Formats: sequence, C-alpha cells, structure tokens
Amino acid sequence: SQTPQVWLDHQVIEQDGGLLLVWDAVEELFPPGVLDAMFTTYTRLLDHLGDHDWNTPLPPLLPPEQRIVRAAANDTTGPLPDTLLHDGFFAHAARTPHRTALLTQDDHVTYHDLADQALRIAATLRDRGTTPGEPVGVTLPKGPDQIAAVLGVLAAGAAYVPVGVDQPPERRKRMYQRAGVRTVLTRESMDAPPGEPAAVPLADCAASAPLDAPLPGNPDGLAYVIFTSGSTGEPKGVAVSHRAAMNTITDLNDRCHVTADDRVLALSALDFDLSVYDTFGLLTAGGTLILPHHDHRTDPDHWHHLAHTHHPTIWNTVPALLDMLLTTTTDDHPLPHTLRLALVSGDWVPLDLHPRLTHHLPHCTLIALGGATEAGIWSNHHHITTVPPHWTSIPYGRPLRNQHYRVVNHHGHDAPDWVPGELWIGGHSLALGYHNDPHTTNRKFPRTHNTRWYRTGDLGRYWPDGTLEFLGRTDHQIKINGHRIELGEIETALTQHPHITTATALKTPHTHQLAAAVTPDSEAAGDDSALDDLEDFLAERLPSYAIPQVCLVLDAMPLTPNGKIDRRAVADLFSKERSGGGSQPPRGPAEEAVAAVWEELLGISGIHRDDNFFSLGGDSLIATRMAQALRERHGVEVTLRQLFSAPTVAETAALIDSFEEGSL
Repeated sequence: SQTPQVWLDHQVIEQDGGLLLVWDAVEELFPPGVLDAMFTTYTRLLDHLGDHDWNTPLPPLLPPEQRIVRAAANDTTGPLPDTLLHDGFFAHAARTPHRTALLTQDDHVTYHDLADQALRIAATLRDRGTTPGEPVGVTLPKGPDQIAAVLGVLAAGAAYVPVGVDQPPERRKRMYQRAGVRTVLTRESMDAPPGEPAAVPLADCAASAPLDAPLPGNPDGLAYVIFTSGSTGEPKGVAVSHRAAMNTITDLNDRCHVTADDRVLALSALDFDLSVYDTFGLLTAGGTLILPHHDHRTDPDHWHHLAHTHHPTIWNTVPALLDMLLTTTTDDHPLPHTLRLALVSGDWVPLDLHPRLTHHLPHCTLIALGGATEAGIWSNHHHITTVPPHWTSIPYGRPLRNQHYRVVNHHGHDAPDWVPGELWIGGHSLALGYHNDPHTTNRKFPRTHNTRWYRTGDLGRYWPDGTLEFLGRTDHQIKINGHRIELGEIETALTQHPHITTATALKTPHTHQLAAAVTPDSEAAGDDSALDDLEDFLAERLPSYAIPQVCLVLDAMPLTPNGKIDRRAVADLFSKERSGGGSQPPRGPAEEAVAAVWEELLGISGIHRDDNFFSLGGDSLIATRMAQALRERHGVEVTLRQLFSAPTVAETAALIDSFEEGSL
C-alpha cells in the first residue's frame, strides 16, 4: 500500500447498493485511539442521518467510553460544609485564645486579641445601621488591621468588598458604586463627598464595646464581592457565598492535611482571591498568617527575612512569585526547611518549577491549582511529582470536591478527547453571580440539563485518562502575574482621553508586555506633547498592573477587510519597533555588562544605553533574575526597588558604579 500524501484521506465508494467508507491515515500523526474514536463517531453520525429526519437534533457525539471516563473524573461528591467563613476562627479564639493568629516582621497577634478587635468592628458597623448581607468596603494596607476588618465585617453579618489602597480613586469609586457600598473601613478619617460611602477609621472602632459573639448567618448568603476586570470598561463584582468558598477551603485543608501547626506567608492582596484561602484556610484550621509589610510585599528579600524569622509551612501564590523566591534562593538565603507545601495558581506553571523547588526542598509538595474567582477560588488540582519530557505545560488535572468540568464546543456539545473547547465549571463552589449585574450573570452562568455552569472563557481539552489541560483564552482577556485583565477595559480608558480617537490593547507576541496603540485626534496629530499626560490619565482609571508599558501613536489603525481593528497587524508593528529606547550603544564596562544581562534575560539583541527595561518587556520576575545575575557575576547587591528607580541601561550602570565608589 502507498502512504497517503495527507494526514487523512477519505474515500467513498458505491458498492452493492450501499456506500463503502475508507480512511487512509498516517497513524503516527494522531494520538493513540483518536482515529478509531473519530471513525466510530463518524459512522454513528451517518447512521443517524440515514435513519432520521435531518431536522432532528444530533445524537451525542462524545464516544461512550470517553463519557464513562469523564463521569468518573467528575465524580467528586463529598460532604458539603454548613459553616460560615469565619466560624472556624471564632471557635479557635474561644478554645485556644492565646495561640498566635498573625505574625508580622516584629509583632504578633493572638486569636483572642484578633477576635476582640473584630467584634468591636462588628459592633461599630451594627451601630451604624449595617444590615445582614450588606456589602462593606475594606480599603486598608496589608497588615493585621486588614484581617481584623474582614473578620469584623463578617461577624456583623455583612459581606466584605476588598478594594486596594493602590487602586486609582476613580476606579475605586466605581467599585463601591457597583457593589452598593455605604460604608468603607479605612485607616484614616475622610470626608465623603455626597453619594460616596462613609469612611470609618479602624481606630474609631476600638471605643466600641465588642459584640458577645458574631451574628448568625446563612451559609448560602453573600460572604464577599471581589472585582475583576470588565470588557466594557466597568469592573465586575463577583459575589461569592460562604458555602461556595468553604467548599474549596475544606477540600484543600483535608487534602493537604492543614492543621493548627501550619503557617502561610500571606503575600496575595486582599482583592485577589488567593487571599481568601490564606485568611480563612489557615484561620479555620487554627493556623497562623505571616503578613509582609505593605511597602515590601513584592520584595523577595523581605520574604526570605520573614521566612527565616517565622518559619512558614505553606506557600500560596501565582507561579511568578514562587519563581522569584527560587531565583533569589542562595546559600546565604536558603529556603526554610519548614516549607512543606507550595500551592501555585492563576497563571501558567513553568515546567522547571518542580525540579527547582525539590532541588532545595526534596520533601516539599507542589500542587498546581486552577479555576476562576467565579468558582470559589479554585476548581481543579494537579499534584506535580514528575514532568515528562513531552509535556508542553503543567495540566489542570482533576476537579476538586463537589466540583466538575465540561469541555464544550461552539455547538454547546462536549468536545471529544484532545479536541479544544471552552472550559465550563459546575458544582457547589460557583459564585452567586455578578453583584447587581443580572444580565452578565445570566450570560456567563447558563443552566443546561438542570445544572448551573460558569463559562470561563478558557480553552482546554480532555486527555483520554480524564485529565484536563489548559490551553489559553477564547477572548481578549489576558493575565499579568495572575491578575485577569480585560483588554476592553484598557481600551475604554484610553479612548476616554480627550485627544485619542481609537485604541487597541494587546500583549506583545515576543516580550509578552502589556502594550497599546492609539490614534490621536486632529488637534493632537501634530502636537507631540498632547499625549504627555497619558500615563497619569490612565493611573487615575486603571490599576497599576493594567497600565500599558509601552504605547505606539499611529496615524491610522490597521483594519481587517471587514473594518475591524487588525490586532495581528498591530502586534507586528510592536515586533518591528523598539519603544522607549535611544540609538546610542552602551558606554563603558558597566553599561556593557548590564546590556549583556538584559540581552540574555529579555531575549533581545542590540540593547541601547537609553532603553527602558520595562518597555522592552521586563517585569518583577525578570528584574529579580537580573539582580541575581548582577550579584553572581559582578558581586553587586542591588534591590528590586533600586532597579525600578533606575530602569535604563545607563541608570542601572550608574547605580552599579556608585556602589563600587561607595557612595550608596
């Protein structure tokens, strides 16, 4: 026989009053079992067309044997929690009041003292007329007060709405409005303009007599509202019940044997839902939160100091932060041997993360988690033990307790093994919906076959053994260090500038930096200074991680034949144009040494002395690697804060020279 010249050749032959179907294929090009499953499903479909009216619905095309495997993978039924998020904490405060709940760089807070502060906050809120289930804003820096505020809101029977102190005032205001917040717990007293929520300084709550106990609540009632980026330019508030979050938390605590002896280095911001597990996973178990100083929460040297002072047992962050920790781990800064469990989620997990971690801590377990804020923190897990050479990414793995997944094609049917489709999450950890947004809730949380689902917008596929693999996004949403960013929100903010007519935002193909292209109006077209205020303008409307690192000003936006913005053509423009740099080569040994490190880490050749590290795609993780390279190769100790303040080749080299001259 002759090898077909294509992957699959289909021949149809009339024979004896029927049709003979022949498939010739290069079997080595297909995963095992795929051709047999395809052919069986194809003939089943033809039989249906021959036996039924062509207007009747098609039969399920998922092969029966695959359906059995998926049913087994999604058979996750287990006990459902019937408690509130804060119940475990207050129970431990009553039983073991002198246990340590919180640790900072130079202080500690016991369960008794934290409960007392929380109950005073709860009393203050009740005296101000806070009602059961009412959203209450929490805008405080990282630290013990922030945890006390959250517990106080919940003890008052209300729901907490975390809005970061570093959020732009305009965006913060919109979040409060969309959540229906009337009261915000803050550090300082502020006069609220008409129509804005009243600020209650935490210090004022100390004068209130504490409640005797937290007010009773409903496990299916609202616990918190966390905002994510919205494609229309408006943030979306994800409303999560106590039971939904506790379903995930109790599963992780059981699965990972979390006890009162555990301590977590709680790095995640309160408005990032990994903080929900940091806070309530550990306090439910009677454990301890190690809290970084707000101003140093992104500094790996600060993490190392806290780790060796307070001996954490659990790490829970996006993969990039664990990567930063490992990059800065040396003989002088080893990892604490108490660290037994590392949880990573929110972004792609590098294939080398497991071997790098176990090189330092062979006993440490690494678990990759996935899911969505709309599904109670996490919905799937994969315990990483080995990384086979043929893997291109760490898989999503299997659903968590009382949760399940579908991979759905564009017809709404289950996609067969190896075939990409949209990931849908179901089960008892689903959010209540988007707060005060029934239209988006109905669109993103459909109900089919008497089951409620969340459409993630993520692409994935099933492996034959029932393992889920994550493949990316179906839309224009991206992630930067775990933060979900809708490009539409950035584009809306850009076009609100008085001198911008059209805008598009994207993640550049090679440097993976957040970038934007804009076209100015006629007044600004000939005025180079008309957009000088753009960065400050965006800083008033977008969080810092959503501000484009580089912006191209175009005479006209590239369009597709049907008149839409051609995103691929815009991406090509960024590939051709190096933004933010000059044309002068590095001068002197220090600049040449810095440029050489940049070229290696950024994968870019021809670095100029005035090029900006962040405009070329640098980020905190790569900056950490740069600091490590400068330390190892040139014996220079440079902090991330210093690198951020000296972002060009020339400025970084001058910083190194000043070290050598002893001026710093």
